[in-house]
Amino acid sequence: MVPQTVDTATGHEPIIELAGLRKAYHRRGDGGDVVAVENLDLVFGEPGTVHGFLGPNGSGKTTTIRCLLGLIRPTGGSARVFGADSTKDFHRVASRVGAIVESPKMFPNFTARRNLSLLARIEGLSKKEVDRSLEVVGLADRDRDSFASYSLGMKQRLAIAGALLKNPDLLILDEPANGLDPAGIAEIRRLIRAITDDGKAVLVSSHQLAEMEQVCDDVTIINHGKLVKTGPLEYIRSFAGADQVLATIADREAAIATLADAGITARPRPTPDELVVDVDVARSSEVNQLLAERGLYLSGLRSERATLEAAFLNLTGDAPPPPMAMDGPAAPPEGPPPTVDGSSPTGAPPPPPPSQTAEVEK
Repeated sequence: MVPQTVDTATGHEPIIELAGLRKAYHRRGDGGDVVAVENLDLVFGEPGTVHGFLGPNGSGKTTTIRCLLGLIRPTGGSARVFGADSTKDFHRVASRVGAIVESPKMFPNFTARRNLSLLARIEGLSKKEVDRSLEVVGLADRDRDSFASYSLGMKQRLAIAGALLKNPDLLILDEPANGLDPAGIAEIRRLIRAITDDGKAVLVSSHQLAEMEQVCDDVTIINHGKLVKTGPLEYIRSFAGADQVLATIADREAAIATLADAGITARPRPTPDELVVDVDVARSSEVNQLLAERGLYLSGLRSERATLEAAFLNLTGDAPPPPMAMDGPAAPPEGPPPTVDGSSPTGAPPPPPPSQTAEVEK
């Protein structure tokens, strides 16, 4: 039997449990290790909720997700999903988990319905499940169009439909809004909420912090492979501090010194040319006038309310996520989406992974 525990506070079994999770890669050449995830302890997941999994680029988010899905073996510690060890027993709970990791891949010249039907056949599912999934993601009226003709947002929604075929209890989405335009991002947000309204738990890894703030119930932030903070959205947002005044100026150091002479504290932000001024928002014009009198002219002055992005920046000390790319032509898919065990719908091996000449798993 797969061991399962029940959270006495909620009455639910923990959906995801990480205990001392560690993943290191051996770097060729100097023989050193690159640690992607370090001693990560985490228990989260509640039916009908969205958990945001956030962190700067290279923080270990995708590596953690791959360990959860049994796609890579941890160097140390353990990852459990619905009580099953992801390394040894994931097959026992695979039917309860749907996931999209990195870019979706489908047969480009097949219709959306045919792509999903191939996946359904592998899982032993009926046409009814294909119909249901297409309806959930809003593609029922475009099911006869080829995958190649779809916009990037529609491709992403079809990939989610594929992950929903099994009607899983947990859906894991790694950067589902990456590269989408604002309309596409809003559609993914609506879709995620519709999925949780059906009682499913969703884990979302994303750089779209403003979108995560609108959709998440709980948030975990990691940095350099280590846990920074985890908890309800309001708790995480409390680390943003009070509403603040943000000024943009070329000579930031001179501005900080000038404000200090006037008894006003200011400090640089991780972003270029920005500084935080510790005054009430109502005194913004005073800050502008004071600096102008000393020949220091602001190129921007705004108030910022306590947000998830502000909390993220305060907690990680990193620059904000890169600006999103607008929706454009996607690279041609290289083949069908892999299933959980890495096989492809046709039974042929999936496309080879990117070359790993620089490092190998350890």
